[in-house]
Amino acid sequence: MDTDASEPILKPYHRHHHDHHNSPTPVKASDALPLPLYLTNGLFFGLFFSVAYFLLHRWREKIRNSTPLHIITFPEIVGIVCLAASIIYLLGFFGIGFVQSCISRGSHDSWDVEEDNGGGCSPEEPPTCTLAPISRAKVVAPTIQEPFLSGEDEEVIKGVVSGTIPSYSLESKLGDCKRAAAIRREALQRMTGRSMEGLPLEGFDYESILGQCCEMPVGFVQIPVGIAGPLLLNGKEYMVPMATTEGCLVASTNRGCKAIYASGGASSVLLKDAMTRAPVVRFGTAKRAAELKFFVEDPANFDTLSVAFNRSSRFGRLQNIKCTVAGKNLYMRFGCSTGDAMGMNMVSKGVQNVLDYLQPDFPDMEIIGISGNFCSDKKPAAVNWIEGRGKSVVCEAIINEEVVKKVLKTNIDTLVELNMLKNLTGSAMAGALGGFNAHASNIVSAVFIATGQDPAQNVESSHCITMMESVNDGKDLHISVTMPSIEVGTVGGGTQLASQSACLNLLGVKGASKDSPGSNSRLLASIVAGSVLAGELSLMSAIAAGQLVRSHMKYNRSSKDVSKIPS
Repeated sequence: MDTDASEPILKPYHRHHHDHHNSPTPVKASDALPLPLYLTNGLFFGLFFSVAYFLLHRWREKIRNSTPLHIITFPEIVGIVCLAASIIYLLGFFGIGFVQSCISRGSHDSWDVEEDNGGGCSPEEPPTCTLAPISRAKVVAPTIQEPFLSGEDEEVIKGVVSGTIPSYSLESKLGDCKRAAAIRREALQRMTGRSMEGLPLEGFDYESILGQCCEMPVGFVQIPVGIAGPLLLNGKEYMVPMATTEGCLVASTNRGCKAIYASGGASSVLLKDAMTRAPVVRFGTAKRAAELKFFVEDPANFDTLSVAFNRSSRFGRLQNIKCTVAGKNLYMRFGCSTGDAMGMNMVSKGVQNVLDYLQPDFPDMEIIGISGNFCSDKKPAAVNWIEGRGKSVVCEAIINEEVVKKVLKTNIDTLVELNMLKNLTGSAMAGALGGFNAHASNIVSAVFIATGQDPAQNVESSHCITMMESVNDGKDLHISVTMPSIEVGTVGGGTQLASQSACLNLLGVKGASKDSPGSNSRLLASIVAGSVLAGELSLMSAIAAGQLVRSHMKYNRSSKDVSKIPS
């Protein structure tokens, strides 16, 4: 196949058993020790047991003398430091093989891959033989135009393609998340025969997502971030980051911000702040299910249940429990505050504590699931629309007549009538559930992606009813959005990634608030509602003025021929 000679690509590296004899002496981890290995081991073993005996003896004396254990003397501090040092060394000693393999890989020795023919080792030699350093010549490869891959990487890629090396284990085996992503990506291209050119690999911190944001990465998707604002909300200005690929969205929201600013700004009120989780449990009879319902909802038992729930976190505080029965099954909807975290994990741990507490008194209670969908998470549900979930916010503004005419290019009466027939009557005719708005989910999704929120929670977070009416003898427009279930956090999940953290910092809500726990996430929810208010105001004005189609034809049309994009 034709390949550009300038591309730094390698053909597969073929190993021969004589390479082992020509390889340089491998570096050993024990070479870094100041003493011979057996003396160093003996020293730290002796230190560990003597210090452990000393500390246990001192603590036994303190217990006998009723001396508080947290009061420690200088010799005890020295003992604790020596104990920690010996434990660290001994762990390193027992993991010496792992350390050796890391050093070997760092000096371009082999990855031990089991193959049918012994992985390139001679039959007389053990299967831990290593390879000679790889010569990095530029030659033609059979497949993909990717970052430079060594012969060692070729062996790993072949193992992933053949299935002898699980793709999900690359990070732990290699100890290099970026290298793992590159190898996984190349293996994927070879298995599918499809190029991934255009999906970036370079320029991302793959260590930051390990174990918390994404598994088996092969690159990252680029989404442009635009800025709408300033949004004047509760007397303060905010520049709102919006990650979107929809043309006109940022411009439209920006126009709404301009109209709100020119009219004196918007104001918001937080109505409720409670994340929910609803386990489902089953009994032998409906009567027993009802008995637990009455017990849980009895105000006399709330303090006891709160103690059990609140053990899970210093920020999670139980607020209420609401139950419903379906035959022999009981659904208990727990609501709790979660500080600056979105709080799903926090409330789940608290719920588990309560279930464990209830089990001895209700031994016939069968826990079917920690989530029984009465929560309800990432699904449209009337319970969220009515009771709320996360942050419940109402945001309003009064737009004067001059701004409506000059900035929004329409008039108040037309806007009020359109809102009634479209957002209220039209949505009712469609059987909408929380969808009494023009496009709240557009703004919610864009802000969520930019700030590292869970995009799937856009489902309930976009529940919104937009209201408009003329005030002050028809000279001004009152507009409001009521959003009962905005689910946001400023710590945890995607909020700790560099790009998303920067967007949170732009809004002044990065991380947890030290002065008032939970205030950052509540402010973020208010900014989301304020942004939705701006977006609703602008889009409704565009529809009323007949500008929607024209603006999208001008700003939301691509001139690129997608058929010419490589596949």
